[in-house]
Amino acid sequence: MENLNSYKEEITTVWSFPQRGDWMTHNAKYRGNFAPQIARNLILRYSNEGDTVLDPMVGGGTTLIETKLLNRKGIGIDINPEAVSITKKNLQFECDCEYEQTVHTGDIRNLDIIDSESVDLIVTHPPYLNIIKYSDGKIEGDLSNISGIKKFCSELGKGIAEFYRVLKEDSYCAVLIGDTRRSKHYVPLAFYVMQSFLENGFILKEDIIKIQHNCTSTPYWEKKVKEHKFYLIMHEHLFVFRKPRSDEDLSRFKYSMSI
Repeated sequence: MENLNSYKEEITTVWSFPQRGDWMTHNAKYRGNFAPQIARNLILRYSNEGDTVLDPMVGGGTTLIETKLLNRKGIGIDINPEAVSITKKNLQFECDCEYEQTVHTGDIRNLDIIDSESVDLIVTHPPYLNIIKYSDGKIEGDLSNISGIKKFCSELGKGIAEFYRVLKEDSYCAVLIGDTRRSKHYVPLAFYVMQSFLENGFILKEDIIKIQHNCTSTPYWEKKVKEHKFYLIMHEHLFVFRKPRSDEDLSRFKYSMSI
């Protein structure tokens, strides 16, 4: 485990954390949660003290623990009441934060508790199709229970439209998303998600490659790679998107095949 004394800010587009941070109440008990180093790097780079940081799929609360430690106002939302309860518990520590951390049960497709253009930064980590199911199927709208790629992207896209609405102009939305396989073939889920962000008006600021470590399923699949003739997926994409200003000339961000 890594503590704050050994933490250092990332300066490249390849991030690797063999030892996840374990400071304050951070832990890996919530399956699939991202390392606190990811949240800390993003919050320090793209927000200031006193800013409002939103994690609309808050999970075990990694983002909000960091907003509290870094003196930001944090808003956490999750469709699963159990995740909300876990996050609230993980926020029960003392530090010199002047701002409130609030956690709500809600759906990314309807963030009506948040005013338009009121958020300074969004940091989140969606489920990857139905690789990890965070509920037993009884929570209507839980993205982790959707197995169809088209439906998953469509429902997540509704949330992305809400991210765009609540985010301030010229501010950032960071999303960690990985790819998967179907019938032994590669499914570039991250790029489908990226396309949805672009279609909803965002501009791509960064594509950071995050190396995966300590995956519980790796030993099993290591024995299968030769049999199935594939390579293990050991990276995720950390996309950082920017919401452009309303007066901004976007022609420079339009891509053309003409020379």
